[in-house]
Formats: sequence, C-alpha cells, structure tokens
Amino acid sequence: MGERAETADHAFPAAGQGERTPVGAGGNPSPVYRQEQAGKDVAPVQPGPVVFGFAGWSGSGKTTLIEQLIPRFIRAGLTVSVIKHAHHRVDIDKPGKDSWRHREAGATEVLVTTDQRWALMHELRGAPEPTLEEHLAHMSPCDLVLVEGFKHAAMPKIEVHRPGVGKPLLYPDDPDIVAIATDEALTVPLPQLDINDPDAVVAFILQQTGLKRACALCGTAQ
Repeated sequence: MGERAETADHAFPAAGQGERTPVGAGGNPSPVYRQEQAGKDVAPVQPGPVVFGFAGWSGSGKTTLIEQLIPRFIRAGLTVSVIKHAHHRVDIDKPGKDSWRHREAGATEVLVTTDQRWALMHELRGAPEPTLEEHLAHMSPCDLVLVEGFKHAAMPKIEVHRPGVGKPLLYPDDPDIVAIATDEALTVPLPQLDINDPDAVVAFILQQTGLKRACALCGTAQ
C-alpha cells in the first residue's frame, strides 16, 4: 500500500516502530496495491494484504458483524478473505465420502475440487497448530484479510463487546485492540463504534489501515 499518513490516531505501528510486529507484512501484492502502484509515484509500505482482527467473547456477535462488513468492503472495491479460528473440533468433510475415506486412510492432505470451488483439508496428526502467519502464507492474494480469533496475534483488532453477555472487556489486556464495537455506551479510552452500524465500522477500518487512501487512488472510496 502507499504511505499510511492518513490513518487514525490509534493506528497500529508499522513493523519496526514498536515491540510488536504486525502480521501480514510482505507476501504477494494485493489487487488494490497493484492498481495503486501502476503509474503512481508512491512508496510501497506493505505489498501484502492488510490483516485486521476481531476479538470478543462467544455470543458477542463477531461473526454477524464480519458478515455485514464483507459486502461493504467489496463494494468499496476490495477483495476480502477471512480466517476463522475455532476452539472446537471442526470437520467440513462427511463420513463415508471419498475425501473422508482418503483422510482416514492416512493422507496428510486431501484437495477436493469442482468447477465452483475447491477446498484443501490438512491433517495435523499431532503436529503443532500453525500460527496465523503460517495460515496467511496459504491465502491467495487479496486486499484485506479479516481474522476472527487468534486473539494473541499482533494485529490491529476491534473488540466486539455486548455488556448484556456478562463478560469483561478484553482491551485492558490486549494492546492491539484499537476500538470497541458495542451496543451500549462505555467509559473507555478507545474509540467506540456502534455494533449496529456496519457502515461506520467499515469507515473506521478503512481509515485505520490506510485502505481508504488506496481505494481513493483507485477510484473506489466509499
């Protein structure tokens, strides 16, 4: 992306400007980055995708909020991918199907492909769980990766908080939380976003990450 001078006051420090280095630096240039660089005299800062996270207790509405944000980012001209970390056993396969039988036979990876989509299933079989950085390396080039989970990864995050859930705020113990999306006014030192106003959340993330400027250069700013 180009220079990040227009980011908000709570902008996440670039690599080398703090003790924590944000994930996602480097990698394949994103589509918006390629358009921005074409014929423009700007210095690249982060050619890979912008990585932005969402933290919050179960039941706070993280998935619902992300679901509302994705089409709005797409309308802004961005390509968007999502990484979701689950704490319970997840299996997208079905017992008895050919791919399931290949895995049960011991295959490390099984790739299922059709003319509409493909899915790669990788069995850890006791190996350590990959880090967020390692998962990002598997992603195709895009402009923005939204991450649900990986709360300990160094990336800017919005905390999704509903006081009615009855759980404490996470931001005091997470220096990477830059704002709170909530349904009630809170007494906190961070920017507060209305969880029921996804347009405002999108605008904040575009400004926070520098993608607003990139979209403007490409003629797709909101």
